[in-house]
Amino acid sequence: MTKKVGSSGEDTAVVQINNYTNDANMEKELDTVHEKVINEQSHIENNKISYWKLYSHATKQDWILMIFGLICATISGIIVPFMTVLFGQLIDSFSQFQTRKIDKIEFLDKANYFTLLFVYFAIVAFFTNYFYMACWVATGERITRRIREQYFRAILRQDIAYFDKLGAGEVTMRITNDTHLIQDGISEKVSMGFSFMVQFFAAFTIAFIINWKMTLVIFVIFPMVMLNGGIFNRLIVNYKRKVLDYYSKSSVIAEESISTIRTTVAFSQQKNVSKLYDSKLEDAKLSGVKSSILNSFGIGTNEFILNSAYGLAFWFGSTQIINDETTSGKVISVFFSVVAACFSVNQIMPDIMAINSAKGAGGKIYETIERTPPINIESKKGDILDNVKGRIQLKNLSFFYPSRPEIKTLKNVSLDIEPGTTVALVGSSGSGKSTIVSLVLRFYDPIEGEILFDGHAIKGLNLKWLRRQMSLVGQEPVLFNTTIAKNVAHGLIGSVYEDIGENKKHEMIVQACTMANAHDFIMKLPDKYETNVGEGGFLLSGGQKQRIAIARAIIKDPKILLLDEATSALDTKSESVVQDALDKASKDRTTIVIAHRLSTIRNATKIVVMNNGEIVEIGNHDELIQNPEGAYSKLVSAQKIQNEEKDYEEDSIIERNYRLSHRLSRPAPVVNEYSDIEEGSNTEYRYSTWELIRKISNHSQLYLVFIGMTASFICGTLFPVFAIIYAKVIDAFTKPKDELREDAKFWSLMFLVIGVVVMICSLIEGLCLGIAGENLVLRIRSISFSSILRQDISFFDKEDNNVGALISILTSNVTDIGGLAGVTLGTISRTLSTIIVGIIVALIVGWKLTLVVLTTVPLLMTAGYLRYKMMAGFKARTLKVYEKSAQIACEGTSNIRTVASLTREEDLLKIYSDMLDGPMKEGYHNAIFGSLNYGFAASMNYLSNAIAFWYGTLLFTNGEYDVYKFYTVFMAVLFGAMSSGRIFSYAPNITKAKISAESIIKLIENVPKVDSWSKVGKNIDNVKGYIKFSNVYFRYPTRHNVPVLNGLNLNIKPGQFAALVGPSGCGKSTTIGLIERFYDVISGTIQIDGVDISTLNVDDLRKHISLVNQEPSLYDMTIKENIKFGCKSDQRPTQDDIERVCKEANIHDFIISLPDGYDTPVGSKGTQLSGGQKQRIAIARALIRDPKILLLDEATSALDSESEKVVQEALDKAAKGRTTLAIAHRLSTIQHADIIFVIKDGKVAEKGTHQELLARKGIYYNMVQDQYLGKTN
Repeated sequence: MTKKVGSSGEDTAVVQINNYTNDANMEKELDTVHEKVINEQSHIENNKISYWKLYSHATKQDWILMIFGLICATISGIIVPFMTVLFGQLIDSFSQFQTRKIDKIEFLDKANYFTLLFVYFAIVAFFTNYFYMACWVATGERITRRIREQYFRAILRQDIAYFDKLGAGEVTMRITNDTHLIQDGISEKVSMGFSFMVQFFAAFTIAFIINWKMTLVIFVIFPMVMLNGGIFNRLIVNYKRKVLDYYSKSSVIAEESISTIRTTVAFSQQKNVSKLYDSKLEDAKLSGVKSSILNSFGIGTNEFILNSAYGLAFWFGSTQIINDETTSGKVISVFFSVVAACFSVNQIMPDIMAINSAKGAGGKIYETIERTPPINIESKKGDILDNVKGRIQLKNLSFFYPSRPEIKTLKNVSLDIEPGTTVALVGSSGSGKSTIVSLVLRFYDPIEGEILFDGHAIKGLNLKWLRRQMSLVGQEPVLFNTTIAKNVAHGLIGSVYEDIGENKKHEMIVQACTMANAHDFIMKLPDKYETNVGEGGFLLSGGQKQRIAIARAIIKDPKILLLDEATSALDTKSESVVQDALDKASKDRTTIVIAHRLSTIRNATKIVVMNNGEIVEIGNHDELIQNPEGAYSKLVSAQKIQNEEKDYEEDSIIERNYRLSHRLSRPAPVVNEYSDIEEGSNTEYRYSTWELIRKISNHSQLYLVFIGMTASFICGTLFPVFAIIYAKVIDAFTKPKDELREDAKFWSLMFLVIGVVVMICSLIEGLCLGIAGENLVLRIRSISFSSILRQDISFFDKEDNNVGALISILTSNVTDIGGLAGVTLGTISRTLSTIIVGIIVALIVGWKLTLVVLTTVPLLMTAGYLRYKMMAGFKARTLKVYEKSAQIACEGTSNIRTVASLTREEDLLKIYSDMLDGPMKEGYHNAIFGSLNYGFAASMNYLSNAIAFWYGTLLFTNGEYDVYKFYTVFMAVLFGAMSSGRIFSYAPNITKAKISAESIIKLIENVPKVDSWSKVGKNIDNVKGYIKFSNVYFRYPTRHNVPVLNGLNLNIKPGQFAALVGPSGCGKSTTIGLIERFYDVISGTIQIDGVDISTLNVDDLRKHISLVNQEPSLYDMTIKENIKFGCKSDQRPTQDDIERVCKEANIHDFIISLPDGYDTPVGSKGTQLSGGQKQRIAIARALIRDPKILLLDEATSALDSESEKVVQEALDKAAKGRTTLAIAHRLSTIQHADIIFVIKDGKVAEKGTHQELLARKGIYYNMVQDQYLGKTN
């Protein structure tokens, strides 16, 4: 029995294994050595960290600032309990004045003294609140920056096996959302929470000093508070961690679908991808709701316990007064100390939640930071050889990928590659060729055997030095989102030329690009070498990308050149020139070439034919071709092009080569100059806060918000009610003992009643706002993601709309909005109701005193507004920077193999770190100046009390107010002032939420020109497949000055197999993009069945079309799910249907040989499969749609000769009854086409059948001659 197996890697192989049953039994008995290798390369610790771990990156300076901040927070926290001592003395003064023990002048002198103390408290509060806020905001910025840098550094140093389990979307979420949560939990909320904690303990300490008996009785309740908080916090942290895990999974889905947006859109899978994304959000929501429920139970129970403490304090204190054990002033001091302690417990809850969220987010971050990979690019260990010759020896190599230990990829492979020779690896797709390259680069370590470099085991060599001796050109070339010049210069990293002058470096870049036949097309771009290539190089054609990748590889003159299908995306003319350059570059250096196009390796020193993970033939071309039944001969025969002109003269070859050397490829059909915002959202219009609330609100959940807000409002009004009760309590202490005893019973019971009411309201508030908040976050994420997928392709061409930035919107921006939902929204509602109702109660009871105190309100509001505006500016300035830094992280992770082969880790880290400089400076500015407003607002609280006390005593001495009126107003103002300080602490949250909401609403309201959601347009019920281009002109929206199509005319009849050929960048792929309506033409028309496609419904148009791209995009799903991805919305394929199209694509046998068959996961972007296997699954995906129009953009470019022949036959069969338009550089695949269009300069230069074009001996004829393998075939 024959078994084909999967692999891992960018284009790594999944090979066949014979005698599967025996091998499977053997693999089940992996020895401990194998298991150790697997665990070392793929094991990830499940890290639960302590909170203090988050400060492990704090410096000595940070600790000094934080300790100083905590000292200030301690002083700030002590002030409130000290005020309770004053209250007690005030009560005694009032009693003495009422009983005429002191006269009016003495009473006023004491009142003035107490007023002055309040002013002193205000001054102290300003400085302490300012310094603790500034210190902790600054250190939070500094520490979080280091965590971001260390996390990214840790990501870049991980071995490749690590990324078989980790998607770029997850990394982006961690580095944006999770670090945001960490920063929130290690900065100002810590100092505020610490201040409240000090207030709690200071209040009880003072209470113990004043009246230890009463305090001890009350303190018995607080262990219940601690136990209650400890239990619920532990459970909440666990659920928070689960929420983050589900969000990371949703981010992987988002990253995959956005980075492969053309495939997603072509198959009209936006809704299905959105459903998949939403399913992860639903899981996150359920965990979030559970967390909210637990939180509401915890808060509600705490509220009841604290109110019970008030009642117990009043009852026990009154009993002591009745028994003459203490004075009313001391009881009041203790009572208010308890109030201050309880108030601090309530206020600290959001801070504790932030700390819990930070701890939960830190687990995954530090899991990566603390993981030391077995293949560590940062390691300084290992030998460095002085004189590199370039000999590579593979000795008895066996290998399986850590993510697939049950499948053996290489079996006992031995190969000796002499210095300066060119060795070609050929064979069927999945035979292990790319795996060898991965092992030579030490992306993985072999399970058995070893690799020697100049006689030294590569495990013993320094890894960074080893990789810098090599240059790799992959089958799917990866370019980075920067200029052409910088992309090529990446090849100089680690070489002796890295730090040479800019002029010399530019000369080397130009020379390398000239050798790679890229210079001429670059010079025709408006910005030439300074042209930005876009994310992943998508602004260039496949051939242009590959030529720049080749230039990058050869620029440093490497000792070893690794070419994995390096010319697969090139047209025949470019391939001829580039292959000649590569042949020259290969001289005097060791070169390993992987090729399916055998014409490119004909002159190799040694050709190694692989099959089934083993070497089956070795020799040069002439030796191997002698055996007509040999594996190599069969591969050569499969690629032979039918050529009626075999007797061409030798001089024509020379002439043709001369012409080739002077011909240029055409410039890229692309652009790279971006406007800042998508056209639909290009507006300076600023939304008001109310507009944002209306637009972002989840209207179906408004009843929950209403109920929750009502409950929180009731909770907030209880503080003004407390003011009335407190005034009654104080008044009761001045009554005779019999009346005091009765009042004590009644008011103690009232505290319990209020406790029950608060508990019930807190439960309702937590449940309703928790559920509504989680639903809001889910809804915003879901709608935002759907809106992203709705956009037309030109939206994604813009630099600001890169994958990292869009993932950042889905993570950190939504988190900012969610930060105001749930418990935080309830806290704000409570605080506002305390202030508003407190003012109303105070006005009703004593309007004179209230109006005087309200004179401080404008100052408070001004301070709050200034802090809000400062934070708004800070958030707006840093938002884009963080999005761009996220893009760097996302790009680096998704292209980790290219980063590793270039040893570009330090370069990427420096770019990322430099990007964080701006936000860091802004953070310092915010810490220094923004905290002034916070300190001012805190000081105004005490000034309000000073004014209230000073003026209130005047009214009292004049007989206008009694004790009850004075203390009702005073306490209402006191609670309002304390609450106002808290409301201003939410200024950063409100600001971030507003800025984030604006960006999300602009995205949601941006209606694309080509709208797949639109119902507008005609539907075609019976498509025949007649395609006509009439004088079509086109330029990409992001570069209007670069013409791509210049009057293109095509006429393809129904059922015809039409082919487009021509040099890279001539507009072939653009043609397919226009048929799919990725863009609209500038002028001219494209018709299907005589109907202009611009008048057709976009979604309905795409139902009739299937696309297979040159670089196939698979998703992190099973094989079956990937194939079903190609189905129409109303299509329900059976297993038989799936197997039928897989047989047609020559992939069925491979799939059923896998242990999990069609249920085998393919990994993120199909990394568990080889390039050829991915391409065949992509073909199956296209066929299951049963399209009337089949678009093939280099559909067989990644296939070996045998697979290509079988798949080509399948495509020929599939083409019957449908119109097929194929783009091909391998002309053998389109020689039987009904009509071939040769494209040049954006228009048709030649057209006809294969034989007609050969007879014409024009452009096509020359292309055929370039690919002809010679008479030895």
